[in-house]
Amino acid sequence: MPKSSFALGLDYGTESARALLVNTATGEEIATAVAEYPNGVIEQHLPGGAAVEPHTSLQDPRDYLHVLQRIVPEVLAEADVSAEAVIGIGIDFTASTVLPTMATGTPLCTLPEFASEPFAWVKLWKDHAAQPEADAMNRLAQSRNEPFLARYGGRISSEWMFPKALRMLRQAPQVYAAAGRFIEAGDWLVWQLTGVERRSACQAGYKGMWSRGDGYPPAAFLQSLHPNFGEFVAEKLATDIHPLGKAAGGLTATWAQKLGLTPGTPVAVALIDAHAAVLGSSVAEPGKMVLVLGTSTCHLVMHDEPVPAQGVAGIVEDGIVPGLAAYESGQSAVGDIFAWFMRNMVPEAYARAARDAGTDIFAHLERLAAAVPPGAGGVLALDWWNGNRSTLMDAHLSGLLVGMTLATRPEHIYRALIEATAFGTRAIIDNHTEQGIPVDELYACGGLAERNALLLQIYADVTGRPLRVAASSQAAALGAAIAGAVAAGAEGGGYASFVEATRAMAHVRDAMYEPQPRARAIYQTLYAEYQSLYDAFGRGTFDTMKRLRQQVL
Repeated sequence: MPKSSFALGLDYGTESARALLVNTATGEEIATAVAEYPNGVIEQHLPGGAAVEPHTSLQDPRDYLHVLQRIVPEVLAEADVSAEAVIGIGIDFTASTVLPTMATGTPLCTLPEFASEPFAWVKLWKDHAAQPEADAMNRLAQSRNEPFLARYGGRISSEWMFPKALRMLRQAPQVYAAAGRFIEAGDWLVWQLTGVERRSACQAGYKGMWSRGDGYPPAAFLQSLHPNFGEFVAEKLATDIHPLGKAAGGLTATWAQKLGLTPGTPVAVALIDAHAAVLGSSVAEPGKMVLVLGTSTCHLVMHDEPVPAQGVAGIVEDGIVPGLAAYESGQSAVGDIFAWFMRNMVPEAYARAARDAGTDIFAHLERLAAAVPPGAGGVLALDWWNGNRSTLMDAHLSGLLVGMTLATRPEHIYRALIEATAFGTRAIIDNHTEQGIPVDELYACGGLAERNALLLQIYADVTGRPLRVAASSQAAALGAAIAGAVAAGAEGGGYASFVEATRAMAHVRDAMYEPQPRARAIYQTLYAEYQSLYDAFGRGTFDTMKRLRQQVL
């Protein structure tokens, strides 16, 4: 394989998109560029002023194309690489990012008649407005003993495509009727670049309730939810699902000209950003859980066979690496919790001290929190600021802090919040191991893994497992580039499999976080207290959180 071949990884996150150019022989990251979406996350009003309903998070799909035309030419110019040297393109995208389009792929929100209709815009993963629809689907699926529930831990999430589509049908039937397609944004972007609609098995399997053996949920089930929902799959979804590691098509001449690439360059079938990060973290074997640490956290581990497991958000055969079953769980807020705390709960005196020390408030609080021994602040939290994705799958839950006194300081609370997210991760790990899915080692990647050493040590101490960190600070984008190299194939200068590509292109840091015995012992006791709160507030002993969310009190 020539050393002069490169793969382009396109990583679409919640706030921005990144392009990464990677040497396919060595994994060397040649150039990168990032651009924020002009309209960002839309949570209160559309750009034109129309209000959106509570618990809504939207985006403008035009932003995805706008940033694409900035970041790709930028990396090519920085690297001084010819278009011909780019052998493949891979795309990863935040999952459960869903948009309605015309049958041609034109987003409804770009049409004048739907510009002021919130349901015509992209619905992000953290849009939880469809919780009533998810609840209805869960009740019906349980009453009918629908087999697809076993692949999702027994519960459907409000974040997924089907509840969001059902809510649109209920709340905005005119938008639903106009939609020729409902599609994940990653699949939509592949469609734009190649001119052909190619649905990803990764996105459909985890977030679209599809399986290789059974397909989508049956029409009879959907029709029982709403008379007009029975034909949703037949009318608005593509049922030809494509596996990872394949080329969805070649780059169109139009997009090749816009991006400065060669027409026909293979574009890989899209994959979920967190799943791409598994590959970018060098993991292609069972028993190694990857924690994608960012605004939320995604937990991914592979096993030799699919084992039905409660409290797991998705179980998909060949979901990441062919031949292995991949299990996904997650925490719907982690970095978002820390950001909330910094914005709203930190005194100005702390911000001033950080400025005086020439550092930012996060680094300042981390230094102070590191000086607090485990549990010494006497504060314990439940990490449900954006609901609980795993293991309870309940967006109606909310955050909790207990143990504050007049002596409690911001660093005590900040450490307690970090510890709470670590306890949440341990609850997920325990849920796997108790059901026969081994988790022997932890790997971390993402923004928090890059900049918060205290958090990584706490995670190792709480879970009792060694934790390694991906060498790349852009693991998802690297994983997307790996997908591009596999889409090109060995004959095109790339690789025949993900295993081969990952071994050559992905690496981990030399340093490893080992559990500290003294901290481990303290956290065993604190975790028991966390579990008590987890069960009491999450499993029905106290429904206070849900009543408050419903504004009954």
